[in-house]
Amino acid sequence: MIHRVLVVGLLCAWWASLPAQELHVLHITITVTDADGRDRPVPRHALLVSDNPPTGVPRRVVTSLEGTVNVRLRPGNYTIESDEPLVYQGKSYQWRRILDVPAGRDTTLAFNAANAEVAETTRSATMAAGQSSPSELLMTWQGNVVNLWSDTARGAGFVLDRRGLILTNAHVVGASDTVEVQFTATRKVAGRVLAADRAKHVAVIWIDPSLVSALPPAKLGYRDGAPALVEEQEIFAVDASLLDQKTLASGRVVRINGAALETDLRIDDHATGVPILAASGAIIGITSGDDRGQGDAVRIEQAATVLAAAEEKMAATAAPKTTALPVEPRPPATDAWKEAAPKRIANLTPYQFSTSEFDVTFITPLLNYALHQRSDYTTGASKPGGKQDLSDVDPSRRALEDFGNWTDYVDAFPPVLIVRATPKLKEKFWTTVGRMAASTQGVALPPFKKMQDSFASMRLYCGQSEVTPIHPFRIERRLDNDTGLFEGLYVFDPASLGSQCREAVKLVLFSEKSPAKGDEHVVDPKTLELIAKDFAAVR
Repeated sequence: MIHRVLVVGLLCAWWASLPAQELHVLHITITVTDADGRDRPVPRHALLVSDNPPTGVPRRVVTSLEGTVNVRLRPGNYTIESDEPLVYQGKSYQWRRILDVPAGRDTTLAFNAANAEVAETTRSATMAAGQSSPSELLMTWQGNVVNLWSDTARGAGFVLDRRGLILTNAHVVGASDTVEVQFTATRKVAGRVLAADRAKHVAVIWIDPSLVSALPPAKLGYRDGAPALVEEQEIFAVDASLLDQKTLASGRVVRINGAALETDLRIDDHATGVPILAASGAIIGITSGDDRGQGDAVRIEQAATVLAAAEEKMAATAAPKTTALPVEPRPPATDAWKEAAPKRIANLTPYQFSTSEFDVTFITPLLNYALHQRSDYTTGASKPGGKQDLSDVDPSRRALEDFGNWTDYVDAFPPVLIVRATPKLKEKFWTTVGRMAASTQGVALPPFKKMQDSFASMRLYCGQSEVTPIHPFRIERRLDNDTGLFEGLYVFDPASLGSQCREAVKLVLFSEKSPAKGDEHVVDPKTLELIAKDFAAVR
């Protein structure tokens, strides 16, 4: 027994004396080159990692949405290979590489089109043969998904075919006749609403066909022979919450309730309007979304009659022309607003003036940020050594607090100049008479003022040149279930009001009651100087 214990002890001591084999990181990236010559990351591509000689089943890893994956391995010799081919733009790609993972450092492995096994194929053949991988779906269809902006809502849509037709949810277009169609952060064009049916939750938009000639035509499930829709079916949606990077959400059909679909997709609220894809690549629904981020949708069959109406109108209308629209300028560094805010917090009075019909507020990101962060700063402006008494800026501050349906946009502090036009509060004639009659009886009543008109549009002029807004938003205010009024919330590039405006900067406002009669105002040059200083502070 003593000898056995001694032997075991010696073996343990010998094993402990061996150098520990530390794990090292193998950084893997996968890209392919698209038809435009751009390198595109390959998301959700499965790779098999095997040691040589094999000691067990291969380890399966999947790339991220950025086309990368990190694998922790012990030093040794490994084989890295595709689990299944990637089919993209008519070609099949597979990768296989044998490499050493040395001790003492990490290793990088780059898979790309140059070192892939490439074979010609057809997308239609592979789609018809069965299901597609998530990476194929994302890479094939992400170019078809576009961001949409109407005057009252932001959402997304999906290019249907090379005629320039875009399908979306009717909520996104609202009552607008035109919308902004944004492909990337630097490319945005005007789109025409051909048809919209709020009951069916479907709308069709038309853009210049030349803009989408390189995109693949979509497959609509109800007309392209897609399998019958069933509960628990696996589904996908290309999330359009980011302008330059689309992501893929996956889930299942939870319940089919007539024309409505309940799903467990997790998508951004601003992805409302993107179609839901079956694993075959066929469109089976259009996302609606809700406050919880759940991806509820309508079945694609709801689009049939709306699309037919759009095609009929399209046949009798000239094709839209390419009209490039301005986009948000590049934002400053992340900490720029934070660093400049303490100086601006000393004076939170917004830039405001009034016309005969509207109260107007110019909102810079710096002023907006300072108001959001006011509790974090102290100032001697009104209370030496203490926090500023914000009652000094009431009621004008209210124009900086509630942006209704555009609150999310303003709260993101975009590097733009926002012009808010609020119809003046007025008291109706007979309400004034009644209040004055009450005062003769010794009853003092405050004025009962309400918005009596609704904002329609605005025009901003730099000298004689009209400045095109980045977004012509409107804030929707509901008075009751049947009545609503609008405020204006137009977004401009601050550079458009720079030193090139050698003449006066003029704002012209239009109401719905008097759409042909503009309410003009020349902006005070001192106000323009203060606005310029706010933007200069973060450059």
